[in-house]
Amino acid sequence: MLRPEISASYQELSEDVERVSENPTDEREGEMEVHEDASSVILPDSELGTTAPSLRFSKTCLKNVFSVILLFIYLLLMAVAVFLVYQTISDFREKLKHPVMSVSYKEVSLYDAPGIAFYPGKARLLSCKHHYYDHIPPLINPGQPGDIECTTQRINYTDPFTNQSMKYALVVQGPRDVKKKELVFLQFHLNGTDQDFSAIDYLLFSSFQEFINSPEKAEFMKDCESSYSSWKFSGGFRTWVKMSLVKTKEEDGSETVEFKQETSVVNYIDQRTKPRSDQLFFVVFEWKDPFIQTVQDIVTANPWNMIALLCGIFLALFKAADFAKLSVKWMIKIRKRHRKRSHQVRNHIN
Repeated sequence: MLRPEISASYQELSEDVERVSENPTDEREGEMEVHEDASSVILPDSELGTTAPSLRFSKTCLKNVFSVILLFIYLLLMAVAVFLVYQTISDFREKLKHPVMSVSYKEVSLYDAPGIAFYPGKARLLSCKHHYYDHIPPLINPGQPGDIECTTQRINYTDPFTNQSMKYALVVQGPRDVKKKELVFLQFHLNGTDQDFSAIDYLLFSSFQEFINSPEKAEFMKDCESSYSSWKFSGGFRTWVKMSLVKTKEEDGSETVEFKQETSVVNYIDQRTKPRSDQLFFVVFEWKDPFIQTVQDIVTANPWNMIALLCGIFLALFKAADFAKLSVKWMIKIRKRHRKRSHQVRNHIN
């Protein structure tokens, strides 16, 4: 009785061994799939013997959530980068349209002597002297002709604005030595006038030497009167004019010169016995400081800085796009793997 049963058992065992030897790889894969699926299987409450929620977040779900968050962050960064590109280009164009004014100062010990053109009318030059260190000696015989120690030039030319009337100008060489505080002191006398107010006009131009060397002095003065502003000083006062030089560089490379002035007026106490219409004019010209001011427009937009910034922004955009593409691929792969495991788990449970 036992021998037939034993022979039948041996026969079943040999058949099982033959099946295993024929498909060893399938068997191992099946075992691995079973183990993998078992790790992600949610056992029912009856097997655990405890009550638990029906749904739980696995590590895969958390990874998917983090991936979505990172994707949105990088999309936000890409939007910021695009905005920065637009803002950078807009700022560059705005800086090109609106250059910044740059002011620099150059110290000198000697100025190029300016020209001082007076339009005295009926007034007469009594004296002209150069003094130093802001010292003017007391007046001797005011109202009487004195020494004229300045370089002067008299000229007549046509009025540049009317081209009809003739104008008479007395051109005087101005001070040069700013370190020694050189000044030019002039005295004019006007004997009788039919005007309610008495004053003498004058204008300043950059170089007295250019005027001397000019072959057409009349045209030179017409150009100066058209380009520079004129001022006045009144009779019965000592007018002290402190000059400063401003050079402006234009966009085409040309340079213009402008004078700035600070004027102080002191009343002259006239102790002469004179008629009421007799007037004395006193004026002093001096450099304010040894600094020449240079003004020019500078374009602060640097194209190389903008190019470097744009390259950095575009590099960040490419990196962000590459990361977003890899994140999407990884999410799709994770979802496919999760679906495959879920299908395997359902088959295993069935």
